[in-house]
Amino acid sequence: MVINPTVVVANVAIDSLYEIELKKKLRMLRKIIEDAPKGIAIVTQDNPDPDAIASALSLKKIVEHFGGVAEIIYGGEIGHEENRALVNLLGLSLTPISKVRDLRSYSKIALIEASIPGENNSLPKNISPDIVIDHHPVDESKVKAEYRDIRPEVGATSTILTEYLVHLGIEITPELATALLYGIKTDTNDFTRGTTAQDLRAVAVLYPKADHDLLMKIETPVMSAETLDVLSEAIRNRKIRGSFLLTNVGFIRDRDTLPQAADHLLRLEGISTVLVYGIGGDVIHISGRNRDIRINLGEVMQKAFGNIGSAGGHATAAAAKIPLGLFGGVKDKASLLKLAEEAVTDRFFRAVGIESEEEK
Repeated sequence: MVINPTVVVANVAIDSLYEIELKKKLRMLRKIIEDAPKGIAIVTQDNPDPDAIASALSLKKIVEHFGGVAEIIYGGEIGHEENRALVNLLGLSLTPISKVRDLRSYSKIALIEASIPGENNSLPKNISPDIVIDHHPVDESKVKAEYRDIRPEVGATSTILTEYLVHLGIEITPELATALLYGIKTDTNDFTRGTTAQDLRAVAVLYPKADHDLLMKIETPVMSAETLDVLSEAIRNRKIRGSFLLTNVGFIRDRDTLPQAADHLLRLEGISTVLVYGIGGDVIHISGRNRDIRINLGEVMQKAFGNIGSAGGHATAAAAKIPLGLFGGVKDKASLLKLAEEAVTDRFFRAVGIESEEEK
């Protein structure tokens, strides 16, 4: 084995600069925490996934380490079976934003797994967060927080928070290690999607600390009847064009059933991109999964639906929401489903460069 001294010296220098920058960031984070006598509201993305939950839990521990208090707040629902199992088995205390009287009663606000108020989170657009920690791609010129750590190059926000805990010398309990490990596993699809050396270093720290019996219970919850029903509808209503599969599951109560159905359908032979959508409340919810390296699904979703709703995500996993107000006063359910289907399929196929036509 030949060792190039120049490369070794360069790598050491890069690591040293990284350490200096991280210490500087953490000093700033500590200053913000210590300047929050009325506590910190830690707001997660809507319908928080394991990565968001674990990251928020870790930031709460960091706040408490520096003598502060924090409350984890979320919008939407904790609907996915695995997410509910994570919260229930760890005995976590999370507060629905609907039960928070006034977010301004907190000294500081942190936004986790999201960067811009109102975009895939329920933080009002007129409130600017003080802290933003995220790993989703975003136009950072739109992020106004005093403290920002946005790393789209890493696979999970849990990786960033694990790094914080290690550098601050804060104990990572078996429960917290389990949550963070599961957060990284889910956001990287068992380390097969967007996994980096940083993610793997975090896993190396967390794996021996995690409670693996607990992790197995979280990963294998009982499937709800609604999830099974939505999956059945997704299979029954699937429409395929080439390697694309789009399916309308109708009216739903739990939006987290959509990504679960999309994950299952992506396993079909010959399918590389899946869109599952349904109507919940006054919104069309869309969930996508992709394994075609030529397509960045997050960018496609933004192009297709960003101007009529909200959309975003990664190359391999993305979501969007379209308000039903766009369809006027349509009350008939069958007509509404047909309009929703036309809007989703036409816009999506135009975004990927396929002419609009009847599905094959």
